[in-house]
Amino acid sequence: MKVLVVGSGGREHALVWKISQSKRVTSIYAAPGNGGMKDLAQLVDIKASNTVELADFAQEQAVDLTVVGPEMSLALGIVDEFRRRNLKIYGPTQKAVTIESSKAFTKEFMKKHGIPTAPFQVFDSSIEAINYIRSAAFPLVVKADGLAGGKGVFICKDIKEAEDSIRVIMLENKFGKSGEMVVIEEFLEGTEMSFMAVSDGKRVLPLVTSMDYKKVLDKDLGPNTGGMGAISPAPHINGDLYNTIMKSIIYPTVEGLKFEGKEFRGTIYAGLIVTDSGPQVLEFNGRFGDPEIQPILLRMTSDIVDLLEGAAEGNLYDVPVEWNDKVSGCVVLCSKGYPLKYATGKKIEGLERAKAMGVEIFHAGTRQNDDGYYTSGGRVLNVCATADTLKEAMEKVYDAISFISFENIYFRQDIGRQTK
Repeated sequence: MKVLVVGSGGREHALVWKISQSKRVTSIYAAPGNGGMKDLAQLVDIKASNTVELADFAQEQAVDLTVVGPEMSLALGIVDEFRRRNLKIYGPTQKAVTIESSKAFTKEFMKKHGIPTAPFQVFDSSIEAINYIRSAAFPLVVKADGLAGGKGVFICKDIKEAEDSIRVIMLENKFGKSGEMVVIEEFLEGTEMSFMAVSDGKRVLPLVTSMDYKKVLDKDLGPNTGGMGAISPAPHINGDLYNTIMKSIIYPTVEGLKFEGKEFRGTIYAGLIVTDSGPQVLEFNGRFGDPEIQPILLRMTSDIVDLLEGAAEGNLYDVPVEWNDKVSGCVVLCSKGYPLKYATGKKIEGLERAKAMGVEIFHAGTRQNDDGYYTSGGRVLNVCATADTLKEAMEKVYDAISFISFENIYFRQDIGRQTK
C-alpha cells in the first residue's frame, strides 16, 4: 500500500512515523515533507497548497491513501479535488472544514445546534466592532474570522487592548482576508483541553485526550502561538466529563454538519474549556492538532492506517483503535521571537545525543544541508517521550533537550509541570 502525507511540520512527521509502523504500507511519500522524515518517506517537492499537482502525483504514482495535515490544504479544497478523481483521501471537504476556516460560521452553527459556547457577536465593520466593545464587559476575546495559524485570537482585558486587536485584524490586515470579519465573545474561565475524534461522517471514534499549551511564555503568559507543547492524557478529565463532551459536543457537531449537507470525514478537533457549568467550545479544527497529535500517537498501539482509511471510505464500523496506558508529553523548540519576528538559518546541534535519551524528535521548521540541519521556521523541533507518569515523561523530554542547541533557541520550561 502506498500512502502520501501532505504537509511539512511536526504533525506530519509524527503521522509519517506512525504510518511507517503499519505492516500494510510499502511506500510513504511526504509532500513537501522535511529532512527529518527522509529515512521514513520519499520527499516530494510539491507545496501543500498545490492541490491539483498533488492530485496529479497521487494519480501517477497510484497512491492508495492520502492523509492531509495542514488546515490550509483542506480549506483550499484538496479533498474535493482528490474525490473528483476517485482518489482516496483522509480529511473533510472544503464545505465541511468551514467548521475551522470560519469562526463566524462555527459560532452561528453552534448556536443553531445547541452546542455549548460563549455568547458572541460577529462584525464585518471595524467601526461597529469598536462601538460594541466600548459598552462591553471585560475581559473579552476578539478573533479573526478565518485561518490565522493559531495567532488570530486576542484575549483583551480592557478597551485599549480590544481596540488594538481590532486594528491589527481589520485595519492593518495582519491576517489578510481572514480578518475581514471578527468574532467578539465573552471570556470564559476554566481549564482548557483538547478533544479529538475521527469521524466517517456518521460514526465517531474518539482519540485519547490531550492538553496543549498555546501561550509562548511560561505560566501561560504572552501571545498565542500554534502550540508550545502538549501532554496526554488531559489531567482533568474523568469518565463523566468524557461522556458529556461526546454527547453534548462531538456527536451534535458531526450530526449537525451532516444535516447541513457538510458530511464530515476526518478529524474533528474541539478546543474546549471546562467551566463551572460544564465544557464549552472555544474553537473547532478539521485536522489533527499540532503538537497535540504527537503525544497522542506515541500512545496508539493499533494500526493508524486502518483508522484513516476507514474514515476516508466512510466506514469506521468495527475498526479497532487501541492505546497504551502510559503518559506522554511534547515540548516544542522554537526560534526566539516566535510567534512574531525571528531569525532562521541557525545550525542545529546535538540531535543524535538527544535521540539516544529514548525520546522521539519530530521536525517542523528545519532544513537539511550537507553538514546537518538548520532552522527554517518559528517552531523548529518537537521533543516527545512516553513514561509511566507525567513527571517521568517530562524529565526524559527536558533531559534530551539539554543536548540540543541552536542560536536563539527558546522553549517553555513548564510543559507538563503546570497543568492549569
